[in-house]
Amino acid sequence: MTKPNPDATDADKDDEFTGVESEERTPKLDAPDRRRPQALLYVQKLTKAYPTNRGFFRSTELLHALNGVSFYIRHKETLGIVGGSGSGKSTLGRCILRLTEPTLGRVVFDGNDLTAISASELRGLRRRMQIVLQNPYTSLDPHMTVGDIIAEGIDIFGLAAGRKDREEQVAGWCARVGLSESIATRHPHELSGGQRQRVAVARALAVKPDFLILDEPTSALDVSVQAQLLNLLQDLQAEFGLTQLFISHDLRTVQYVSDRIGVMHFGRLVELGRTADVVARRLHPYTRALFEALPSLETNRRALPVIGNHDDANPLAPPAGCAYFAHCPNAEPGRCDVETPVLSETAPRSRHRVACWHPFTN
Repeated sequence: MTKPNPDATDADKDDEFTGVESEERTPKLDAPDRRRPQALLYVQKLTKAYPTNRGFFRSTELLHALNGVSFYIRHKETLGIVGGSGSGKSTLGRCILRLTEPTLGRVVFDGNDLTAISASELRGLRRRMQIVLQNPYTSLDPHMTVGDIIAEGIDIFGLAAGRKDREEQVAGWCARVGLSESIATRHPHELSGGQRQRVAVARALAVKPDFLILDEPTSALDVSVQAQLLNLLQDLQAEFGLTQLFISHDLRTVQYVSDRIGVMHFGRLVELGRTADVVARRLHPYTRALFEALPSLETNRRALPVIGNHDDANPLAPPAGCAYFAHCPNAEPGRCDVETPVLSETAPRSRHRVACWHPFTN
């Protein structure tokens, strides 16, 4: 399901990749702009490399968790990021917020270059950027009550006029995420997984952010609870005008909540476009493998495709060409294993980008 963007202008709909709005370009921060920027967040060539030491007498090698990732997210839009285990999805979310320091690249949030500002300047922007982590069993402090967990950001940023106002805000957020007011006095171990994740959502929203990263928010929950939480998140986005980055390995979930989808493999974006286009066209062979791996009546008797980062693609020595070369049915020896494809539009102004030398080959 593709959700309409209530904040999009006619110019947005007609041309997504001209002007300042581009995966490879971010706006000039010192240039005056009389109109509202189309995108709230720009990520430009973001790279994260971890040094590794494979032995006392060996030189240090670099493991690239992210390798030149670029995209933008418009105001009030949800961009879904999907990929297998080890594709760099969670690292991407943490690098955007500088919870993990990126090695190279830029992150521009509402005109502020997050990769260039000091820690104290970044602290002033923290209220506007929040994250809901994957596992509600480890992301909540077991020694704090639910009320104190939800009020943590309220206290840090001084958003309550006093004790009574603090309590009223906590009660209001409990009600807004579908929890009873009495739950505020309980501890996380007394709650179910679904209740814990609702607490995590309430904590993130209590400081009234503009941008929310959801890192696998439903993966630790059963199916029925997942559906309830997804519907809650969509209602909250509509109510508060949130811009969201939704990270998941679950393609159906990403398809349901996202306006656009980015597919990650081996630390790179290999396909990016509007949800309806990515779902219908599946131009990259890895994207097709993800869809083919979805359970169905046709797949219950045959082996599912391998969709993770493969053993023969060593992250310490990435292949010179496409990392998916060894598993691609359309690979061209001498090109696909030598030249790395760049994320490019399939046609001018197509709004659909793919990193593949043979994107139209089925």
